[in-house]
Amino acid sequence: MAVDIVTFGCRLNAFEAEVMRREAEAAGLEDTIVINSCAVTNEAVAQARQSIRKLKRERPGARIVVTGCAAQTQAAMFAGMAEVDRVLGNDDKMRASAWQETRSALDLGAHEKIAVSDIMAIREMAPHLVDGYASGLPRVFVQVQNGCDHRCTFCIIPYGRGNSRSVPMGAVVEQVRMLVERGHAEIVLTGVDLTSYGADLPGAPKLGLLTKQILRHVPELKRLRISSIDSIEADSDLLDAVADDPRLMPHLHLSLQSGDDMILKRMKRRHSRQDAIAFCDQVRRLRPDVVFGADIIAGFPTETDEMFSRSLDLVEECGLTFLHVFPYSPRPGTPAARMPQVAGPAIKERAKRLRAAGEAALRKRLQAEIGATREVLIESEEQGRTEHYFPVAIAGECVGSVVSRKITGSDGERLTS
Repeated sequence: MAVDIVTFGCRLNAFEAEVMRREAEAAGLEDTIVINSCAVTNEAVAQARQSIRKLKRERPGARIVVTGCAAQTQAAMFAGMAEVDRVLGNDDKMRASAWQETRSALDLGAHEKIAVSDIMAIREMAPHLVDGYASGLPRVFVQVQNGCDHRCTFCIIPYGRGNSRSVPMGAVVEQVRMLVERGHAEIVLTGVDLTSYGADLPGAPKLGLLTKQILRHVPELKRLRISSIDSIEADSDLLDAVADDPRLMPHLHLSLQSGDDMILKRMKRRHSRQDAIAFCDQVRRLRPDVVFGADIIAGFPTETDEMFSRSLDLVEECGLTFLHVFPYSPRPGTPAARMPQVAGPAIKERAKRLRAAGEAALRKRLQAEIGATREVLIESEEQGRTEHYFPVAIAGECVGSVVSRKITGSDGERLTS
């Protein structure tokens, strides 16, 4: 294969991998491995470095290009690795010209490895239509937004992604329509700060209006799913869509980060503990079967045992089912890295307790599904997913189809039918 893409991190990276594959192959790159990196934690950066070394040992003749958020924020570090031939910026990786320049540089053996532009200078976002998804692939992503205007004290991502910018609604609708025509049953809207969608566009349309436009203008779309949102920015149109259109999946993942108000302030988050609880209660009144996931950081600087207990309690108070737990990792250059740090063993112990609470909540909810009839999107020959994103062990169905199944049991991790 001419170009192999190894992707770390978020769903947005997964979408962008398809664009990169198309542009890199069109540029004529051969025997090239592209590492699409993540910078959200120190561990994510370390994983990328380990992968680079491993891949070079396995394929010594391959050329290695590193891009993504970690490449944008730590370009010199990656360029200093003997295994790396080129470091490409996060905006550059989406441009055909950058891949053409990369091929020329690699073919000529150019001494300068770094091709990283100023991400903060990028103010507009061109739509990147992806037609390279395999036909019939059950679930595909559509990028509608990139970057972030907020500056949470723990987060390096704005410096890897730049300021918030949005894809015009018409272009998003056309992308969704094209993907549905190719046979994809479920579309996932993705971005860095999804609920900031539209602020930079004429008329400042919000995510809720975009969601309604997609559902209205692509009636043949079977399922629409929204990736992680900031609940404090959820608008009335979005809530209307959640309440009124069954094609919008009853599964929301929330960027909560903590359940303690003082920690939330030190994180520079814009919501309070009570805001999070009230939002979950409001959505549950509109759509009683909704399932919530959430990101929570364990061991943020200055977090005491009492503060942590409020995050632990939030799992039950918000009725969270899917928990993404992040042990706090200081990112160089962020304000939180200069705050008094929690001891490493305490961070690990708190993360373990949060994960255990999340696993217990998931088992409880899976058990409650027994007896219900669900619409299951068949992802593979062995598994599908319900509207609520619960995995279902299944066999004998066509991949990409949506079938009704009565849930008969659970093994604590998956449903059976």
